[in-house]
Amino acid sequence: MNKRLFIAIDPPGPTREQLALLCCGLPDARWVSPDQLHLTLCFIGEVDGSTFLDIREALAGIKAAPFTLRLRGVGFFPPRGGQPRIIWAGVERCEPLMALQRKIVTRLAQMGIELENRKYAPHITLARLQRTPATKVGKYLAINAMFASAPFPVADFSLYASVLGRMGAAHRVEQTYALWRIGTTPGLCEL
Repeated sequence: MNKRLFIAIDPPGPTREQLALLCCGLPDARWVSPDQLHLTLCFIGEVDGSTFLDIREALAGIKAAPFTLRLRGVGFFPPRGGQPRIIWAGVERCEPLMALQRKIVTRLAQMGIELENRKYAPHITLARLQRTPATKVGKYLAINAMFASAPFPVADFSLYASVLGRMGAAHRVEQTYALWRIGTTPGLCEL
């Protein structure tokens, strides 16, 4: 059976609560449910059952130290011109996060998994827009420009299956992987 996969970090409950406060105020927006909010590290796409098992096993070999992360600001995609389609919360610059993402992408590439060739822009999707006027998006961004979460620890990442339905995608954790490296201390990001 085929699975549609991605790899992500889950924000803790208090951070989800902070993000949920941002999920209002735009017409024709389909807001992401707080329990579905996540920071995607890598979108894999649809794979067969055998490839899924190989990916699940390969990710267990990823070694990285836990680190601290902080969300900051809001924005939209596409970033240059065009009608805004996605509203997101940004992520403060964090080299341990970027290093983890690179390790995951490298491991998948070594397995022959073809991934999107797009520069990684860490964010948490808050809403998908349909015909929302750009002026309304501009007001929303101005009102929420100072958003910043409390710093939170990242101690693991998860392999998810995304099941598409009439109301959008539902995400199910397939496997969670602890971050650790013997003989090191947790990585810290700029705050």
